[in-house]
Amino acid sequence: MTLPPNVHDAEPIPAAAREAIDALMQSGDLFRYTAPQDAPVALLEAEFAELLGSKYALAVSSCSAALFLSLKALDLPRDARVLIPGFTFAAVPSSVVHADCIPVLCEVGENYRIDMADFAVKLDDVQAVIISHMRGHTSDMDAIMDLCNARGIPVIEDAAHSLGTTWHGRNIGTIGNVGCFSFQSYKMINAGEGGILITDDADLVARAVIMSGAYEHNWKKHKGPRGDNSPELEQAFARWQNQLPLYNLRLSNLSAAVIRPQIPELARRVRDGLANHDYVAERLNTSPYINVPAPLKPERRAPDSIQFNLVGLDEAETRAFAAAADARGVKVQVFGLSEDNARAFWNWQFLPEKFDLPQTRDMLMKACDVRLPVRLTREELDVIADILLASVAEVADAVPAYGT
Repeated sequence: MTLPPNVHDAEPIPAAAREAIDALMQSGDLFRYTAPQDAPVALLEAEFAELLGSKYALAVSSCSAALFLSLKALDLPRDARVLIPGFTFAAVPSSVVHADCIPVLCEVGENYRIDMADFAVKLDDVQAVIISHMRGHTSDMDAIMDLCNARGIPVIEDAAHSLGTTWHGRNIGTIGNVGCFSFQSYKMINAGEGGILITDDADLVARAVIMSGAYEHNWKKHKGPRGDNSPELEQAFARWQNQLPLYNLRLSNLSAAVIRPQIPELARRVRDGLANHDYVAERLNTSPYINVPAPLKPERRAPDSIQFNLVGLDEAETRAFAAAADARGVKVQVFGLSEDNARAFWNWQFLPEKFDLPQTRDMLMKACDVRLPVRLTREELDVIADILLASVAEVADAVPAYGT
């Protein structure tokens, strides 16, 4: 019998990264602004912007930092209200609070995507929107952008889980005013920590660059598309020089050296991750007690995990299912039942306002999450699917039929 696979380790870091790291260690040049040009972080920004099809990119210490800087760069008034999904990671409302704004939560449906009716109702009372493509599930970006553009409301895309995902063939993260990505270990590109924001707005990126920690005239080392000098960008920097506080959220050359050799691997990882997800989803959907929500039609996902809803099981049975799977070697996280889960909105006790989201709460109480690293083989995927199916059948079959 094949043992359950280790789903926590990522792919090995490419050899080219190890070579670049060794060169950096020999030079000791880890600060992004020491070199006059072509520092690893600067090269990463140019390569990532070109990969996604954006004019500008700014690499920072985390996706949380990217979200925070995006909000600050929008120059929102203090206590501006920012609409976010009720299903997201705690870093998202945290970034809103750090930016001296107020998170406003909207409902999320059983398919993990924004409830557009609740979104539209709450939109008239906010000054900005963050769309979290949570676990890579894309909400209806056509409807969202139509509603926001009609009101002049800026949109930040939290694409931490969505590098490589497309909407109508367009890269997620390029649809709103700014897109933010993560390089944390459980993402498509792994640096342990790190993040990046992309935008076509020269004024926005200039503000973000300065606030990220480009003190004095280090902003001159930030270039336009394909590393070229950009008069538009230079003019924006000149407007904001010495006008903004520094938060010092820079990425180091060491992290950039780890990230850059993984960029050519992204297309393969996206392909393999989607194939893995869809294979396991097809198997899980054979159970009447499991439902893997389908993607929206314009969406092509880049998953490295799978989410599914339990059907017809109460809380005790849901807990029993998770325990049965764990006993067999597969860790299942039920978002609403995992103690202190950072994705359950009722655990965000730091929010200045509280929100009752019964639809989102109901979804989280039955929504399950299992990692599926893109490196898994078909045999390993079958082991995971077999365990999940056996575990849910064990629990469901133990429930007495009505009247017996």
